[in-house]
Amino acid sequence: MFSKEESRILRQEFWTSFGKSFPRKWILYNTKLKGFSFKFHFDTKKALVALDLEDDLEHRIKYWEKLTTLKSILLDDYLPDAIFDEEYILENYKEVSRIYVRLEEKVSIHNKKTWQTVMEFFNEKMSLFEAFFEEYKELIEA
Repeated sequence: MFSKEESRILRQEFWTSFGKSFPRKWILYNTKLKGFSFKFHFDTKKALVALDLEDDLEHRIKYWEKLTTLKSILLDDYLPDAIFDEEYILENYKEVSRIYVRLEEKVSIHNKKTWQTVMEFFNEKMSLFEAFFEEYKELIEA
């Protein structure tokens, strides 16, 4: 078991290391679309890359409908393992609509031996998510 402080230090170490290993500017929250953001998630049980729709319901529905019309393109050309979840519940019990790719290997942010695998997964999958977004942004925001 790790104390909260040890866990915080490990998390900080991971993200610093990831930034140094893959130094680039990710889109993340800078999509210029309200409530539309990309996220990295890594904890003691899983790692995933996600596209979250978390604004008011009207924006969520609008973007979700556009993304579902592009679903086959996303799955065929970019992320064949992407999971579409219209009503995803976050750990804080907030509901969002989420499209995500999960790393299937057993990983933990507390286990440095799994960090390289997660970093490579993050870099590959987020790059593909962003390429999809850049290609279809105008259609999504229309």
